[in-house]
Amino acid sequence: MKSVKPKDGSGEPPAGGVGRNAEADFHGQKRTNDTHASTTDPDARLYKKGKGKEAKLCFMGHGLMENRHGLLVDACLTLADGHAERVAALHMIEPRADRPLAITLGADKAYDTEDFVNELRAMKVTPHVAQNTRGRSSAIDGRTTRHSGYAVSQRIRKRIEEAFGWIKTVARQDKTRFRGRDRVEWAFTFAAAAYNLVRLPKLMAVPA
Repeated sequence: MKSVKPKDGSGEPPAGGVGRNAEADFHGQKRTNDTHASTTDPDARLYKKGKGKEAKLCFMGHGLMENRHGLLVDACLTLADGHAERVAALHMIEPRADRPLAITLGADKAYDTEDFVNELRAMKVTPHVAQNTRGRSSAIDGRTTRHSGYAVSQRIRKRIEEAFGWIKTVARQDKTRFRGRDRVEWAFTFAAAAYNLVRLPKLMAVPA
């Protein structure tokens, strides 16, 4: 990631060779979003998908899927950080929570936090969030897990990975060719809409 430079313009890494593509040695250099930024896309953020993983410049794409047909009903893109997934989920579900019948929201263990679960309940959205009990207590208790619908949501929620897999591979959004949050979000949202269009013919097919 040669484009990631100190924000204050100091600390240029030692380089060898000549020309614009000279080799650079970043070994031992600590780079964070507070101290460094990309010169080619300042909106992109350094982010690790997990412990031991390499930090990469990226944005975070989010999708909201309805359970019955597996279609995406909303999609958005945010800066990459540890809270983005939960904030985006609340943003997408809130406009759909104001209805007579209660709705549920399925999500994985990363969403099992007290703040997120309480926010959903305040919206009258039932949090069908996977329990994270590794070294901690879960914000999801028997009020939710005792119902059969919870197990159904946990099974169906994994289908959203089919959408993300298609967007990353077929729509080629795994490594965007655009720069700037607005353009990257446009491409991601367009890809999400295209995924739905690909799915629709199968859903609309009528048996002979």
